[in-house]
Parts: sequence; C-alpha cells; structure tokens
Amino acid sequence: MLFKALSAAVYGIDAYVVEVEVDISAGNGIFLTVGLPDAAVKESKERIRSAIKNCGLDFPFQNITVNLAPADIKKEGSAFDLPMAVGILGTNGTLLKQDLADYLFLGELSLDGGLRPIKGALSIAVAAQQKGIHHLVLPLHNAREAAVVNGISVYGMKSLPQVIDLVNGTDHFDPIRVNPDALLNESASYSVDFRDVKGQLHAKRALEVATAGGHNILMIGPPGSGKTMVAKRIPTILPPLSFAEAIETTKIHSVSGILSEGAGLVGGRPFRSPHHTISDAGLIGGGAIPKPGEVSLAHNGVLFLDELPEFARNVLEVMRQPLEDGQVTIARAATSLTFPSRFMLAAAMNPCPCGFFNDPTRECSCTPTLIQRYISRISGPLLDRIDIHIDVPAVKYGDLSSKAPGEASSEIRRRVTQARKIQQERFQQDKIYSNAQMSPRLIRQHCEIGEDSRKHLEYAMTKMGLSARAYDRILKVSRTIADLDNCEHIQARHISEAIQYRSLDRNYWV
Repeated sequence: MLFKALSAAVYGIDAYVVEVEVDISAGNGIFLTVGLPDAAVKESKERIRSAIKNCGLDFPFQNITVNLAPADIKKEGSAFDLPMAVGILGTNGTLLKQDLADYLFLGELSLDGGLRPIKGALSIAVAAQQKGIHHLVLPLHNAREAAVVNGISVYGMKSLPQVIDLVNGTDHFDPIRVNPDALLNESASYSVDFRDVKGQLHAKRALEVATAGGHNILMIGPPGSGKTMVAKRIPTILPPLSFAEAIETTKIHSVSGILSEGAGLVGGRPFRSPHHTISDAGLIGGGAIPKPGEVSLAHNGVLFLDELPEFARNVLEVMRQPLEDGQVTIARAATSLTFPSRFMLAAAMNPCPCGFFNDPTRECSCTPTLIQRYISRISGPLLDRIDIHIDVPAVKYGDLSSKAPGEASSEIRRRVTQARKIQQERFQQDKIYSNAQMSPRLIRQHCEIGEDSRKHLEYAMTKMGLSARAYDRILKVSRTIADLDNCEHIQARHISEAIQYRSLDRNYWV
C-alpha cells in the first residue's frame, strides 16, 4: 500500500517541498530509505519504530520503503521523522484521512513519541506559503517562528498522538497566531547602552558617523582603552530592523540552529565577534553541504574582529567578496550556494605588538621595523574596504571617575536613522542604501565640494601624507557627516572631520 505526505528541506537559507512516499509490502520487516538520505535520515527508522510502539500504536512487520522526492537532492537532518511516521501510520489505517496534500509535516521524534525542535522552520513556512499549502504541522518549539508567515495555519504539536488527533479530527487544535509587529518590538531590545561608556567622545562620534553611512571602521588603541566595549554597543545605534530585514536575518539564524528558544523573530541587529583563531570556513561558511559562516550570521548587523592583525592572512582575504558584494558564494563539488552577508565591519587592533606605541604613560618596546611588520599584516585590499580608522587612546582617570552619564544610544540612533533616510531618498534609483556603497560615478555626482573644501583636501593629501586611496573615502565620509548635519552640500568642516578618520594613512606609524 502506498501513502504520501509532504515535508520540506532547507537548501542554503531557502527551503523546498519534499514528497515523502511510503510503500508497505509483504516481507520480513526491512526498512529502506531512498532519495539521497544522509546518516541522520537513515537512522530515523529506529526512532520512528520506537516512537510508534511507545505511543501504543501498531508498527507493521512488513517491508517498508520510503522515498524522499526529488531523489536527486541530498536530504539531511532529522525533520523527516514525523512525515515518515505519518506515512507509515497512513498505510496501516491509523489515519482516517488519506489525502494530506494540504498538510506539511516536520519534526524530530523522540523515542517516546515527543516532538523535538528542528532547524529552518521559517524558511520552510515561506516555502509552504509559496506552494499554496495551507497547514503546517511542526514541533511546538518552532511554532512562533513559523507563524510569522501569513496565509498558512501553523500547528505546534508536542507529540505524535497529537498529530494523529489533528489529522483524524478527534481533537481540536487552534493554529498558532502571532502579531509580527509586536513580536518584532518584543525582541528588539539590547542589554547595553552607550551611556555606559566613559569618555572616548572621539570614538563615539566616529561610530556615529560610521553607522550613519554604513562605513566599515577600524579602531586602534592600547589594551584596555574600551575598543571592545564601544564595539558591542554599535547595534544599539543602528536603525531598527525592518520586518523584511528581520525575516531574512531570522532565516539565517534558524537554518544555523542558533535562534533563541521560543523566539519568533530576530528583532535586534546581530553582533558577531569570532575569535582570531577562526578558520576561513568558519568565517565565510562551508561544509560538505555549505552552512552560513560568521559573515552571514552578521547579516544586517555588525561583524566585530578584535585583534585584527592576529587573524590568519587567508582568513581576512576571503572577506573581500562579502564586503564588496553583500553576499558570499560557497562552491563545492556537489553544489554551490549563495548566502547574504551585508554587514558593517568593525575591527580593533593594538598600534604595535606590545600595544603601547604613542602611549603617553607607558613605554613602547617595539622597534619601527616590528611595528611596520605588525601593521602590514592587514593587506591593502582589505584596508581599501575600511573607510574609517581612528585612534582610541587610554581613558583618563577624570573621565572614568565622572558620574555624569554619557549620551544614550536612543539619541544617537535618532540622528543615525534620520541620516539613513536622507541616503535612502538619494539612492532610491541606484539600488544601494548608504553612502559607503557609492561607486566612483556616484561620488562625483553626490560629493561635489567647493573651492575652500578642495584646497583643504589638497593640503591634507600633500602635507599630511595621506594616501591616494584615502581620497574617495574622505569624500564618502564627508557626505555622511553632511547628512548628519542635514546639509545638502559638503562643507569645509565636514572635510576636516573626515580627514581625522584616516589614522593609518598618516606617516607617523614608522
């Protein structure tokens, strides 16, 4: 006897519908799964057999063949347990309804018949909606996440017997309902605030400029100067996530299995801070079946690289594509996947190996050659993609002991959001969203400067030893500073401030 049920699998961050065909024939109890299943799918037969028996249901002692179609795409994970069990129960008459074309089943079975959470529920709910499937049955743990999608009824189940009661109509279950806007506001909270940061007014201002224009930033300072502290607060001053951004971010976190328990949406900007020992696969993504890496987990948020020169050279170089294109493509022999990776890069480093070069209170023990070798660990092509680099000196005692609170993140965010709105209006025909993404053509179009500003910039280029690559960066950052001032034209003071944010282009490093 043949019975069909629908399930789904994740491919990248998107999902596709899988048809689970179960056939039972006379034999001695062989259970065979076909359709390119991985080890977890093959092992499901033992979980399914125990779950059905421990729920007091009959498990057929016959040959069982399960086909997962399309059969030419590799299937992985334990989410097929439930649809395979439903198919088996459908063949032996336990299910009263034989046509389940409008139901999609997902869930890992425990040995007692309970349902355990799965990965990628949101992506699967979107796929079900696009295919016109109106009922989604999955573990209760994943229900709020999937219920964000409109147009489908999501049923969060605790066990296999509940699923049988739902299908047979012997018990009533209400679909899970959530308010996406309320869910977004509920999860859009941060435990840190810029008001906690003492001193470092220059660094705070630079971060405000960076977030307002979407610029990547590099902070240079001695140990203990607060580089990591201010970096962790960058998400609190970025504009709030839109609903579309929240959906895209949640899909990435869901398929990676790092979505918080019971969370329906990722409402706050992601902040990822990998250790400098990370591999290129960990940063970019990889695996036999590619999974998102840190650059994708930071999508729509911040990727913070502390101790930047300590990262392996090859690891830093693989970031070129995501920094340039906002996405990363991972090619393997069996498949090639593209993950979104539009993030703000924030990096921190010491000015020298010992950390105290140019520190007025502690003596540096490094030679000029050693300092130059340390700085040169960061390649020119990577520096070309960082618009702002600033000095973050040690905090003075007077600032540390001050009881006056700093400016709150909410106030800075208000100014940043307003500047971003100006940029969205400016670039609505160009398919970019911030000043940092301007091409040379757009720089010429939107960054015109007057004669005073031109002379000021020329002086900086020739007298202060700024490099040629700093020219476009200064114009981009000046445009952002002008947007923060709500000025239509770039003025000399905007150029002056932008020049201060090019520390690594000056000649005093050696």
